[in-house]
Amino acid sequence: MLLGTVLVLLFLSGAPASAHAALRTTTPDDGSVVKQGPRSVTLTFTESVGLLDDSFRVFGPDQRRVHTGEATHADGRSDTARVGLPEKLAQGTYTVAWRVVSADSHPVSGAFSFSVGKRSATTTQIDTGPDEDPLTGGLYDAARYLAYLAAALLVGAAAFALLCRPANRSPLRRPLVTAWWTLLGSTVVLLLLRAPYEAGAGPAAAFDADALSRTLTSRPGLALLARLAVLLLTAGFLVWLSRRRDRRDRRDPVALAAGTPLAVGLALTWAAAEHASAGIQVPLAMTSSVLHLLATGVWLGGLVALLLTLRRSSGEDLTQVVPRFSRIAFASVTVLVVTGVYQSWRGLGSVSALSGTSYGRLLLAKLVAVTVLVLAAGYSRRWTARLAAPATTRTVAAVAAVRERVAQPVGAPPSPEATEEPGTPDAGEPERPEAPSPESGDGDVLRRGLRRSVLIEVAVAAVVLLITTLLTTTLPGRAQAEAAQQAPAGTLPPTTLVTVPYDTGTDSVTGRGTVQVTLDPARVGENGVQAVVYGSDKGLIVIPEVRVTFTLPSRKVGPIDAELNDMGGYWGTNSVNLPLPGTWTMKTTVRVSDVDQVTVSKRVRIAS
Repeated sequence: MLLGTVLVLLFLSGAPASAHAALRTTTPDDGSVVKQGPRSVTLTFTESVGLLDDSFRVFGPDQRRVHTGEATHADGRSDTARVGLPEKLAQGTYTVAWRVVSADSHPVSGAFSFSVGKRSATTTQIDTGPDEDPLTGGLYDAARYLAYLAAALLVGAAAFALLCRPANRSPLRRPLVTAWWTLLGSTVVLLLLRAPYEAGAGPAAAFDADALSRTLTSRPGLALLARLAVLLLTAGFLVWLSRRRDRRDRRDPVALAAGTPLAVGLALTWAAAEHASAGIQVPLAMTSSVLHLLATGVWLGGLVALLLTLRRSSGEDLTQVVPRFSRIAFASVTVLVVTGVYQSWRGLGSVSALSGTSYGRLLLAKLVAVTVLVLAAGYSRRWTARLAAPATTRTVAAVAAVRERVAQPVGAPPSPEATEEPGTPDAGEPERPEAPSPESGDGDVLRRGLRRSVLIEVAVAAVVLLITTLLTTTLPGRAQAEAAQQAPAGTLPPTTLVTVPYDTGTDSVTGRGTVQVTLDPARVGENGVQAVVYGSDKGLIVIPEVRVTFTLPSRKVGPIDAELNDMGGYWGTNSVNLPLPGTWTMKTTVRVSDVDQVTVSKRVRIAS
């Protein structure tokens, strides 16, 4: 039962913010030869995309950039991108480098080629635009993680104060203030870094006025502005709440009615800029995403609030507060299970993707973390049950233990205390020791034990949120499967992407670099192979020959020559038959001239 629950919980937050747009088709087709030059280039993606000022870079046969029109959506469809071309295009091969922003707010990029009249080849390097700046990407991901942590703590601590009603709320003031300021600061950083993150530029580009203006009118930018507005309202709510009279003996419907819309609005700022807002069943997906985020905050943020309360509150108060949080946590986990199952179906696509994709492997890592979290939660419930045990039960147990230690003379009649109910008043009854109360040493032991187990939960919860942040930058299984049906070279990697470095020791540009070999679907049977060659400074180059062979040493099969064809910008084929599963050796031979070549071996896994 526990394992089944954990398997569902591995999708705790894997879908709402973890899908990327993948290129589905291109017009003209990748590698095609058309008789007349097209008037436009159109890309179709697996989900809606946002366009940048420099979303398209088209290079002609002479490797010079072709003047293009403004990038737009084709026929008003948000999952397409189109750019106009000049009326007359010269014969030869054209390379199209593209960069867009997927619905989950992450930029994606790639390149493909087509030819007019006939193919042409050149060894001149092509500038396909900037790669992602590592500093900008690192800062942006760090800000996203801090925003997740702060939002969970803000929602969880406020919900703990209103629903669990501790007598002493002072321990919650500092985490609420810290969470608010952290969320405010991380949101401002995300807003400033949005433009350079999309364009692949350095952090200094954050202060470009035109780029910032474009960010403020984009969907991710508007969502971040809405988050800032909700935070300002939340600040007023927290100040108002701190000045209200203590309502620990009963629920405060006014505070709940005021705080709930703020929490929902905060969650909506994530859902509105992420994958839930695009694709199928958008209203249901948005609702599921909001409930998922709120349940995560109430549970994980509430754990931090409980940990702080255990250090400062009285034992008598804890006997009421701790069971309340236990019930609320159980309800939150139930919501996470229901929404997680739906979101995992929407984002992962298939069970086989768990082991066959990077996204699935991250989910498996999350499974381990959530398993530890659930076990720690079960251990905490044992301490909770002992701490919340009725005082009369503890009194009876304590008195019985004392009587067992009192020696009776042999043959003596039973004492009156033995025939009376505990607590019956009797003038002649000697004073009995009091049962251990929550304020006694026994209560301190219970609180220390519960505090330790909750501390473990908080630490593991931070790891779960970290893995969730990593999931937001990983292509999910469903989008990967859709893209693999027709994946041009240069798009996001399908099933298997192998980077092969080469160095022939000759020209510094064409004699050394890397070959990115894509194997799709990396399973027994027919496979497609595409090889894109990059020079020493990561630009696309054309070389005389790329050869790829496959050998399965354990079964003495091979070598099988992939027989790659020059597709005008990359090398590829769709008819490589790999008959057996196992670990194959892929040998890639790169020839940059008639006498200069090098062969590099890599291992690839072929599934059954």
